[in-house]
Amino acid sequence: MSHAVHGLQGVPLQPVILGADIGVYALARSFHEQYGVTSVVVAGAALGPVAHSRIVEHEIVADGHDPRQLVDRLLEVAARMPDRRLLLMANSDWLVRVVVEHRAELEQHYVVPFLTADLLTRISDKATFAEICDELGISVPRTLVQTFGDGSPDVEVDLEYPLIAKAASSADYQDVEFVGKKKVFEIASPDELATLWSALRGAGYRGRFVVQELVPGDDTQMRSVTAYVDTHGTVTLLCSAHVLLEEHTPSGLGNPAAMFTYRDDEMLAQARRFLEATGYRGFANFDVKVDPRDGRFRFFEVNPRIGRNNYYVTAAGANPMRFVVEDAVLGERVEPVVVERSVLYSILPHRLLLRYVLDPRLAARVRALVRARATVHPLRYPRDLSPRRRAYVWAALVNQVRKFRRYYPQVTSTGF
Repeated sequence: MSHAVHGLQGVPLQPVILGADIGVYALARSFHEQYGVTSVVVAGAALGPVAHSRIVEHEIVADGHDPRQLVDRLLEVAARMPDRRLLLMANSDWLVRVVVEHRAELEQHYVVPFLTADLLTRISDKATFAEICDELGISVPRTLVQTFGDGSPDVEVDLEYPLIAKAASSADYQDVEFVGKKKVFEIASPDELATLWSALRGAGYRGRFVVQELVPGDDTQMRSVTAYVDTHGTVTLLCSAHVLLEEHTPSGLGNPAAMFTYRDDEMLAQARRFLEATGYRGFANFDVKVDPRDGRFRFFEVNPRIGRNNYYVTAAGANPMRFVVEDAVLGERVEPVVVERSVLYSILPHRLLLRYVLDPRLAARVRALVRARATVHPLRYPRDLSPRRRAYVWAALVNQVRKFRRYYPQVTSTGF
C-alpha cells in the first residue's frame, strides 16, 4: 500500500541508492511499497537483483569502485532533479564511507542520514568495536589485534585453535588482492596464521586484522539486529531475527540466507545501549551469536547501514523507509517501534533450507511459517515481476542449491 508523503508541500520524494545488490533492491522495494516511488540506483553495472526492474532507474558509471565517479554522478542526478527532495542511501560499508567522506558536497543536494566520519571510523573497525563493547559491558569474543604496514611484530596468540581471523575494517581490505582471499578465515594452527600474515604483507595490506576465539555452534546460533536512530538520538526502530542458515561462498560468507523475525528484549537492550552511548545516528545492523557454552550474546560487529537483508524488517510490518523519511526528510518525530511479528525471510528454496535446519523445534517453526504463508523472498515483489525478473529469481533459487552443494554440503558444528 503506497502513501503520498505529507509534509513535502507537493515536492516529490526521490530516493537515490548507491549499489546494485539484493540489499539495494530491497530498499527500492520498501520505498515503492511505502510511497509508490521509483528509486534511482547508481552503480557500476545493473546487476541481476536490480536488472529489468520497473521500480528502479539505472545510473551506470564507468567504474563503480571509483568514489569520485560515484559522487560526480550523484551531483549530476541532483542537478537534473531540482524539484525533488533527494534522499541518499547506501548499503555496503565502503559506499557508506564514500558518502560520509563527501558529505559536505552531497548535503548541498541530498538528505544524508548517516553517522559522522569519526564515529564511522571507530565503530566500523572490529578492534575498536570490541573495546567499546567491553567498556559498556556488552560481551564480545576474546579479540587480539595484528597491525600491518608499520613493522609491528606478530601478536602473541594465547587463544585456542581453531580461531577466526578477519580484517578489522572491511573498507581497508576492499582493494587488497591475494590468492585465497576470504572475508573470514577459520585458522586451524599457528602455521596457518603465519601463512595468512605473510600473504597479507605480500599483498601490501596496511590495516589491522583481528584474531578472535571461535564461538562454537552452527549458523542457527546467529542473530541479526536492525535499528534506526533518529536525528535527535532516539532509537525509533528495533528488529531482531534468528538466523537459520548463512551463505557459504567465499565472498558471501556470513551473510544470512534465511532467518525468522522474533522479539528478544535482552539482546535489543544491549544494541540500544551501544547506539545511545556512542551517539549513533541512522541505520545500524548488528551481527550477534548466542554462545552455546553459557547462553550469552556475543556481539561480533555493527554495520553502519541497514544491512543486506534489511527486507526482513519490512516483511515483519515495520517498513524502515518510513522511519528515515519521516525523521530525516520531513523532520517529524516517530513513535518508537520494537518489531514483534514473526516472518520467515529466505533467499533459498524451503526444501533446501529445511535440509540444513537440524534442530526439530526450529524446523517445526519454519514449517509453521511456511504453512501460514508468513514467508518472503526480497526479490519476489508481485508488483515488479516481469517475465525476465521471474526467470532471474527462479534461476537464483536453483543457483543456491548448486552453491550449497559445492561450498557447504552438510551442516558443521561451527558453521564453517
